[in-house]
Amino acid sequence: MNLFALARVLGGLGLALTAVLLVPLALSLLDGDGAHPSFLAALAASGGLGGGLLALGRRGPAELTHREGFAVVTLGWVLFGLIGALPYRLHGALPTMVDAVFESLSGFTTTGATVLTDIEALPRSLLLWRATTHWLGGMGIIVLGLAILPMLGVGGMQMFRAEVPGPTADRLRPRIQDTAKLLWGVYVALTAVETLLLMLGGLDWFEAVCHAFATMATGGFSTRNASVAGFGSAYVDAVITVFMFLAGVNFALHHAALTGGWRRIRQKEELKAYGLLTLAAVAVLMVSNAARTYPSLWENLRYSAFQAVSILTTTGFGTADYETWPVVGQVLLVLLMFVGGCAGSTGGGMKVSRVVLIVKHAWAQLWSLIHPRGVRLVKMDGRPVPPEVLQGVLGFFALYLLTVGGGALVMAALGVDPVTAVASVIACVGNIGPGLGGVGPTDNYAHLPQAGKAVLTFCMLAGRLELFTVFVLFFPGAWRR
Repeated sequence: MNLFALARVLGGLGLALTAVLLVPLALSLLDGDGAHPSFLAALAASGGLGGGLLALGRRGPAELTHREGFAVVTLGWVLFGLIGALPYRLHGALPTMVDAVFESLSGFTTTGATVLTDIEALPRSLLLWRATTHWLGGMGIIVLGLAILPMLGVGGMQMFRAEVPGPTADRLRPRIQDTAKLLWGVYVALTAVETLLLMLGGLDWFEAVCHAFATMATGGFSTRNASVAGFGSAYVDAVITVFMFLAGVNFALHHAALTGGWRRIRQKEELKAYGLLTLAAVAVLMVSNAARTYPSLWENLRYSAFQAVSILTTTGFGTADYETWPVVGQVLLVLLMFVGGCAGSTGGGMKVSRVVLIVKHAWAQLWSLIHPRGVRLVKMDGRPVPPEVLQGVLGFFALYLLTVGGGALVMAALGVDPVTAVASVIACVGNIGPGLGGVGPTDNYAHLPQAGKAVLTFCMLAGRLELFTVFVLFFPGAWRR
């Protein structure tokens, strides 16, 4: 492990976060809310640590290998989580550092789980910082998923090398930096459009920006205790529903759409599956809710569509208490939690592409039982899937289930009831936020034991970084020369 190169990159990330902290600091000074000392302290910590690591890193070679790649991704998110927790803790919004790190990493991993019991009591500067952690984490995940993880060969994502820099004909740009700039442009443009549309719906600039940040990051942090339901606006629900769906699409396809690459978009099986799954989920929820919950067709469509898209994209916004819905609707939402958005989107979960490949592989296995001498290739977008990619997807699926099962057992051992234990781990590994039981859409994570919050914080980090990226660092061989 090249520790000097690792320190250099982490130092640069720390200094970048220092610059971002200036934004909520400026709002705090403008509002005179008294939160500026906590932001100044976070600035000092981020700047000092970043500068120190950068200076240390200049003593050694700058080359990064696969090992440093894994470490940078994981430790970078840990660094952001620790520094991002300081404003919450120093302001006194949260009583312990465990709570503060939970809230901070929930933001950066775009999970949206919260331990805050009265969000509306917080100053606007802290709420803006909370939304900004979402927005930064969302863009970080896009670059991570499209430009970094395929190079590291993590979790079968190398299937999508065509979307990223590499030895292919249809790459976006030949360098990661250029790809990141393009993706940032798309991300900023969509955020700006949603902000304007929300302001046309009656939201002030602050709430429009915060909810646009949370929507495009598929995060779910709101400025209201009742989440999006607090606005009571069908127009706002519709705008956020549309942009949640867009945020769950591979951002390389957004770029293709803006540059006229419609033929390429039509060939993407993952996008077709994502659209069909969304429509099917909305239809099932509408049928199950029609009799007792929402007799009105348009009201049924409004709430069913919002909640289906919110859970599928792992955003976690709420406009209804789905725990009062028929059981079939609740079970469907739990199943959607496992799926998540498309690869290369800000959505969490296993990703639609992996689910499609798993289903295709299972079908191929059934077909081979009927035709033992036949050969049936698993294909994606008309191309055969390499065996190593399929193995990576199946390995990821196995590790995902083991992580959920192991986390649920630990939560149950800490005294959490079974429904809450399982639902909280599924919600955190999938980066969804709300679950069922004690962490349902009208509840939060504040009542869980401190050890349980620490376990769920790790689950959020591992799930957001594709599991392998985090777990590989626990092997001693990753650190040896």
